Amino acid sequence: MRSFLAAACIVALLSGCGGSGKASPASVVRAWSRALDAGDNDAAANLFARDAEVVQAGIVTRLHSHAEAVGWNAALPCSGKIVSLRVRGPVVTAVFLLGDRKASPCDGPGQHATAVFRIRDGKIVLWHQVPNGAQTPPPPTV
Repeated sequence: MRSFLAAACIVALLSGCGGSGKASPASVVRAWSRALDAGDNDAAANLFARDAEVVQAGIVTRLHSHAEAVGWNAALPCSGKIVSLRVRGPVVTAVFLLGDRKASPCDGPGQHATAVFRIRDGKIVLWHQVPNGAQTPPPPTV
C-alpha cells in the first residue's frame, strides 16, 4: 500500500499537481529552467508551442518549428537558476540568477534577469524578457 501511495504522489508531482494531467504554468517554467541549466536544448524546445513568440531587447521572434526552438534555446548564453516566481493564471514572471552554461560562458554571471512566460496547454506561447523588477508584465500579443 505504501509503494502505491508513493507512486501516486510521484505521478501527481510529475503532472504539475491539480490532477488534470496538464502541467501547471509554474511547473512548465521550472522544467524549462532545468532543461536549459542541463544544456538540454531539445527538452527546453519541447516546452515551446509552435509559433511561440519570443521578445528580447525589443526584438520579436516567432519560433515556427521545433528546430527553431532548439536553435533559440541553444543560442542563450546563460543558465538561469530560479530566484522567484510570480504566477497569475497562465502568466508566470520568473527572476533568474544567471550563470555559465555547459556549452558557453555567460555574458552576465551573477546578474539577475526577468522573463514573463505565458503558458497555454502546458506549452510556452510567450517568452518575454523584461527589465528586472518589472511589477506588471507587458500585455502578451499571443
